[in-house]
Amino acid sequence: MNKPAILKCMLVLLAVPALALASESPLHALVERYRQGPDHWPQANVDTGVDYQPLAAIAEQVPVPANNPLTAAKHELGKHLFFDRRLSASEQIACASCHDPDLGWADGRRASIGHNRQKGDINAPTVVNSAWLTHIFWNGRAASLEEQVIASWTNPIEMAADTDVAVERLSETQSYPALFERAFGSAEVTPERVAQAIASFMRGLTLTNTPFDRFMRGDTDAMSDEALHGLHLFRTKARCINCHHGSQLTDNRFHHLGTSFHNVGDFQGRYRLTGARDDVGAFRTPSLRGAAETPPFMHNGFVKDLDMLLALYNMGWWQNAELPDKGNDIPTAKLSPLIKPLSLSGTEVHALKAFLNSLNGTMPWMEMPELLP
Repeated sequence: MNKPAILKCMLVLLAVPALALASESPLHALVERYRQGPDHWPQANVDTGVDYQPLAAIAEQVPVPANNPLTAAKHELGKHLFFDRRLSASEQIACASCHDPDLGWADGRRASIGHNRQKGDINAPTVVNSAWLTHIFWNGRAASLEEQVIASWTNPIEMAADTDVAVERLSETQSYPALFERAFGSAEVTPERVAQAIASFMRGLTLTNTPFDRFMRGDTDAMSDEALHGLHLFRTKARCINCHHGSQLTDNRFHHLGTSFHNVGDFQGRYRLTGARDDVGAFRTPSLRGAAETPPFMHNGFVKDLDMLLALYNMGWWQNAELPDKGNDIPTAKLSPLIKPLSLSGTEVHALKAFLNSLNGTMPWMEMPELLP
């Protein structure tokens, strides 16, 4: 699609009037069906082969692995470690450097900056509701939050730590041995215990009381008529339901949307792990809960705001061109077959945006704790 066409697609979002429903209108009747509960909703338009799960409210109790039970002492220890710069090689970078409570536990950058001011290729997503993730990182290379902590802690362009040096540094502080003893039964500081404590803290960062969740739990006034119209579009004409479903609004799978130039930087996606042709340039489907509050969007931070994101989905993204002299044998990434042009009107795009905003809520927040002596 050429630039004028893209601009035209973007302009459809402007100057859209607020939704007003006459009581006798078909749209009013549709919205009333949604207010009666999921048993009365029209059938979702789901493509063949999609392992669809109905939309649902999120559980208010987080899942916890059996080998790392959640305790108050472990959560408290993890909170201090999450904000402690001494974990990094330079003693200047903490987990919170890329996951800032003032920025929705993301960092607001297109791509994060790490050790020695190195800039990565990938956008730092929020860690809110990360307790429910089944694949961690955009390419799914970690199976648990504990694995993710170790991977980011030792990544040479993130925290670049030597874990043995870092735990020795913590062991020599006045405060940490006692905190480790309360959390684990002994004062020994190990990389595994650091990872377990930080993962426990992250599991406590949740967003479970959005307008959508309240609506799904029976509060029929929690969502506006416009947001309910957007919910219907989300499940039908807008095709979002094919990848964003279940209580997490994600299929926990990997898709290519046309945004990755997969011979540059870290954009091979899931292919780096599997070597499968269909995984070239494919990245994890994010949950949409609270996502509208943590721009920029996508794995590469390519999309700066929600209006741009909706415009790109409305036009159906694009298929990357084959590169004749790419210098390797990596297959060309193929646009996911689940992505198609939508032909949504300006009013429909506005309604879809209203639904996405109903997935926002009060993000967890806390002041940065003081560095322990």
